[in-house]
Amino acid sequence: MASVKLHPMNSKSTEDLLQMSADVHFSRLHVDGLEQRNLKSDKSNSLSNDDIQRQPFLIGVAGGAASGKKTVCDMIIEQLHDQRVVLVNQGSFYHDLNEEELSRVCEYNFDHPDAFDTEKLLCCLESLKHGRAVDIPHYDCKNYKNTLPPRKVNPSDVIILEGILVFHDPRVRNLMNMKIFVDTDADVRLSRRIQRDTVEKSRDIKMVLDQYSKFVKPAFDDFILPTKKHADIIIPRGGDNHVAIDLIVQHIRTKLGQHDLCKIYSNLYVIQSTFQIRGMHTLIRDVKTAKHDFIFYADRLIRLVVEQGLGHLPFVEKQVTTPTDSVYSGVEFCKRLCGISVIRSGESMENALRACCKGVKIGKILIHREGDKGQQLIYHNLPKDISNRHVLLLDPILGTGNSAVQAISLLLSKGVQEANIIFLNLISAPQGLHVVCKRFPRLKVVTSEIESGLSEDFRVLPGMGEFGDRYFGTDDG
Repeated sequence: MASVKLHPMNSKSTEDLLQMSADVHFSRLHVDGLEQRNLKSDKSNSLSNDDIQRQPFLIGVAGGAASGKKTVCDMIIEQLHDQRVVLVNQGSFYHDLNEEELSRVCEYNFDHPDAFDTEKLLCCLESLKHGRAVDIPHYDCKNYKNTLPPRKVNPSDVIILEGILVFHDPRVRNLMNMKIFVDTDADVRLSRRIQRDTVEKSRDIKMVLDQYSKFVKPAFDDFILPTKKHADIIIPRGGDNHVAIDLIVQHIRTKLGQHDLCKIYSNLYVIQSTFQIRGMHTLIRDVKTAKHDFIFYADRLIRLVVEQGLGHLPFVEKQVTTPTDSVYSGVEFCKRLCGISVIRSGESMENALRACCKGVKIGKILIHREGDKGQQLIYHNLPKDISNRHVLLLDPILGTGNSAVQAISLLLSKGVQEANIIFLNLISAPQGLHVVCKRFPRLKVVTSEIESGLSEDFRVLPGMGEFGDRYFGTDDG
């Protein structure tokens, strides 16, 4: 039987289900690897730790007028009833019309990007993203101007921005953690628009049709439809697509349950914390823990990280016959694999990898570290065919990320594909994660815990001291 190349279901199972659903798909999902593209690869490195801890999950919902965007948003909000969710409508940010524009309102194109005060919208979103309350304008669609009082909006867990052109400006787009495009047939959108404008806005049907042919349809073709390529998720049939809404809500709940850095970087994976894992971290972080206990519990945690990392490798489907003469449909592990340890702390992770992967090749990299600067590549011994292999890069502590960048850059210079590198850590500082995840968006980082930060002398906090010294018994104690 011919083998079919597949990839494992992992913590992003919702995306996988979305891709397989006939009614909803990720437009940027790579089937070879089931890798969703890095939604936040344009994120700035200037975010402080405090900013990160306050980051809400921002969803953009775009689509043509009367496509069902508001219905989709209402359904998401209804299912997220136990979360703080706020809805911001792009229509609240229309410019006020002056006297001349009011006298020729039938000639005004409300579907053009220039019709919106994008600067004010951007300011409001940035404030909400940083945990500050804002005043959202109240736009009167009958008088074509803002009226008082504005709507007070407090910081929330989830922000939903809805509007026809919310994907048009890259500055607004880059603030989003998820981008949804509601794709509805043009005839359906037109019939809904006629009903809405004649009933809710008291407009004449001829005026509605004239505006549609003159402004709405051309603007959709010229400005709205081209932004569809930026969507992470495309929903056909809008609010009628209950399967899509359910899966999106599952994905949002998963993201809300993750560390905030996982919302920013889709290539970052933190193993699910349990009391066992917290207990082991407590022991290896305790300065009073004896060497043999430190090694024992560090090895257990390392094994968990290695197993999690192996779960991101590709596999092939395979059928075998069991002793009961039955057929079992399973998978075969990736054979083109090697481990690369960063001397010397990384060598502590080699035994766990060997225990999981019989006969695995292991290479070494030595980088001299001097605080935050002065990293120098001293030595490397890599498999000759490393360019054809998946690589598990082993280093238990990720601090500033500078040494990691040098090690990864060496692997890339040897022909290793970035997407074939999995970087395994026990603990990781946010600063190092920003550096690595942003610079190498196709590489995966797997860690067991994310630390609070770095000290002035670049030590990971709260950390566990000099890992290599404690593990190999070369500390002063």
